[in-house]
Amino acid sequence: MVSTYRVAVLGARGVGKSAIVRQFLYNEFSEVCVPTPARRLYLPAVVMNGHVHDLQILDFPPISAFPVNTLQEWADACCRGLRSVHAYILVYDICCFDSFEYVKTIRQQILETRVIGTSETPIIIVGNKRDLQRGRVIPRWNVSHLVRKTWKCGYVECSAKYNWHILLLFSELLKSVGCARCKHVHAALRFQGALRRNRCAIM
Repeated sequence: MVSTYRVAVLGARGVGKSAIVRQFLYNEFSEVCVPTPARRLYLPAVVMNGHVHDLQILDFPPISAFPVNTLQEWADACCRGLRSVHAYILVYDICCFDSFEYVKTIRQQILETRVIGTSETPIIIVGNKRDLQRGRVIPRWNVSHLVRKTWKCGYVECSAKYNWHILLLFSELLKSVGCARCKHVHAALRFQGALRRNRCAIM
């Protein structure tokens, strides 16, 4: 049986959320930053360890606030489907403090306004632009400790430009939404290298 998971990707302008998605799906990266004008839907099938999983990846433009109810969600075309996903990927730029504050605010709003009974919806915080490590504004340990210990969320740092930890991010995503067969996949190098024992492919 094929499992289907809906995933929302959110972040401030210019953090590289669309670049992460395109690197994952098409193995491509553009130096030109093109703002996401409207919600985009991608429908890849991911094969991992011999099992197929359908993903519905919704790449949202920056939103001013998380919709507090279904009426508000569907009144704004940019927010449609945002409250009913199985997981959230919140992306920030490790060189931009404001983008981390944006993620912090959106995460809190998600927790406060999500549909009753879905409080366990996984949230993964992603620090993009690891290739610009020297420009980091918050020490990695501080962010990791806050996200994992206090927020109880997953945390991954990646570089969309160099395709570093992109596969790791989506393996963590599958684990977080309850893919039982994926729970043993942990080591970044094994998954990033797409070795035979733990291979991932996009269909």
